[in-house]
Amino acid sequence: MKKHTIAFIGAGSITEAIIEGMIKEKFIHANQIVVMNRSNLDRLEELKDKYNVQTTQNIEQLLKNNKVIILAMKPADAETALKNIQPYINERHLIISVLAGITTSYVEEAIGTCTPIVRAMPNTSAMIGLSATAISPGHFAKNEDLLFAENLFLTIGSVVQITEDKMNAVTGLSGSGPAYFYYMVECMEKAAIQNGLDKDTARELLLQTMNGAANMLRRTNQSPTLLREKITSSGGTTQAGITSLKEYQFERAILSCITDATKKAEELGKAFEKQK
Repeated sequence: MKKHTIAFIGAGSITEAIIEGMIKEKFIHANQIVVMNRSNLDRLEELKDKYNVQTTQNIEQLLKNNKVIILAMKPADAETALKNIQPYINERHLIISVLAGITTSYVEEAIGTCTPIVRAMPNTSAMIGLSATAISPGHFAKNEDLLFAENLFLTIGSVVQITEDKMNAVTGLSGSGPAYFYYMVECMEKAAIQNGLDKDTARELLLQTMNGAANMLRRTNQSPTLLREKITSSGGTTQAGITSLKEYQFERAILSCITDATKKAEELGKAFEKQK
């Protein structure tokens, strides 16, 4: 598929993250991006001023002039948004959906055409080109549609292709994942300050520690268990810390965190399926 102008329906944080990434990587020029949302004109002006993208509130013109449509509204607004675009959608469009919990079959039935759909789950690290994105094709999506979506999301990080039945688990893991790490850093900063470090020093040490650990996992290709065991000496400081995490059921907390987020994505999807 050739590069087309790209239209976003929804102007939230994930839209901005994708726009930022695409422009930085020169995937598309800013004036080839159009954004609309339901009612927040101030937000549209903000994106227009910051990125020099186009904005509109005219759904008919949006779909007439753009072949690639990215659905990025809040899931709760999806039903209304799909009803609004249905009269103007055809098989020549490509719909890319980043709606948590909402299946391609739901979108296909709502619009009632054979329009190709690709479902994607990026995360907000897209803004710095480090998103982890999973994509899966809908019933009518062809290889060229999937390739276009893959190339688009490669501009904002890494991409994996999965079957759609795994998408809710991806949402719970990497879609929400950055927030889990931010929360962990919050807690570690507080602990460092309580133990005598100033905030700036603690932050620098934490960021480099996280960066180093991530690169060790990627470059050595060793399991996290093995890497952990290599630095956990019997009776040492690391063992003391790990023992405390186990006593506070750290593993159980992480399992519950990702499982609950996955279940929430499933609930969102089921709620929409019931509305059919």
